[in-house]
Amino acid sequence: MRLPSALLPLALLLTAPPALRAQDAPSPDAPPPPSKAPAPQQEENIDPSQTLKVNVNLVDIYFSARDHNGFVAGLGRNDCQVYENDKPQTIKNLTAEKNLPLTIGILLDTSGSQQQVLPLEQESGARFLREVVTPKDEAFLISFDVNVDLLADFTNSPHELERAMDKASINSASSSAGIPGIGGGPLPTSNPRGTLLFDAVYLAANEKLRTQSGRKIIVLLTDGGDQGSQETLKTATEAAQKANAIVYVILISDPEYHQGDIFDSSVGDMNQLAHDTGGRVINVGHNGRKLEDAFDQIQDELRTQYLLSYTPDNKTADGKFRKIKIDCGKGMDIQARKGYYAIVGDEDN
Repeated sequence: MRLPSALLPLALLLTAPPALRAQDAPSPDAPPPPSKAPAPQQEENIDPSQTLKVNVNLVDIYFSARDHNGFVAGLGRNDCQVYENDKPQTIKNLTAEKNLPLTIGILLDTSGSQQQVLPLEQESGARFLREVVTPKDEAFLISFDVNVDLLADFTNSPHELERAMDKASINSASSSAGIPGIGGGPLPTSNPRGTLLFDAVYLAANEKLRTQSGRKIIVLLTDGGDQGSQETLKTATEAAQKANAIVYVILISDPEYHQGDIFDSSVGDMNQLAHDTGGRVINVGHNGRKLEDAFDQIQDELRTQYLLSYTPDNKTADGKFRKIKIDCGKGMDIQARKGYYAIVGDEDN
């Protein structure tokens, strides 16, 4: 769904205030009064090659840290180091952010390969949203199969999200009823023989999450197979990175439908998508209990996240991808996005 443009402010009618007192006429022999017009500014010679050299904003990275005992709490700014393109940067802030508002996009695979497991996804997904979404948070729900459809727009109501999730059905979406940008807009999102997984990730990140602030995650419930998307693994991953959205992939499959070779070939793509955005893949097969555990693991990570902020030494907004690495000591496993794009005018690195 393409978000509406901001309304232009109405022009104000300015009226001159009445004169407070009469003005004396100037003497014909008096020198002309000093001009109140601003002095003309001298033109500066602008080097066209410098026009992109604007300050890159503060880079925010959400991450979690584990050691052999599990998630690590209590880290501070002096406990970690951040590198951009292998060069150390100065950390400005490092804080635990479990109470920061959260925006969640649930992406539900409703293609034919999910026929037997969709009820499990609906039940466990609804429980997850009830336990995670608070009044200050928001979530939305997208289904994808031969179409990409927005089933529930931003809301902080778990009941509304659950109701929308319960209405999801296999291959029942209609692009003609879609909302512009999601299933019926400028980007074609319909393929009669497809599973538009990458299109769904791209649209969720680019059209829903990119303008949001705070913590942002996508939870993708799928067997990992994509067929017919306009977008690719690369462009879907880039969209998530530019939105600063973490992608968690819950791999779930229908044993009566699924062919092992298709599933296995998709695991690598899902691992890369999750790894490069700071999330991870949790393979639950078709086990309902494992699916509930997967949602519980995501909750645990959200409760132990840190926010690290720094202003990069390289302040040239050249649109290029910059690699990020966080090091919090030996034996510490850091889960964070792998970089960002230095985009001109980007307000959410």
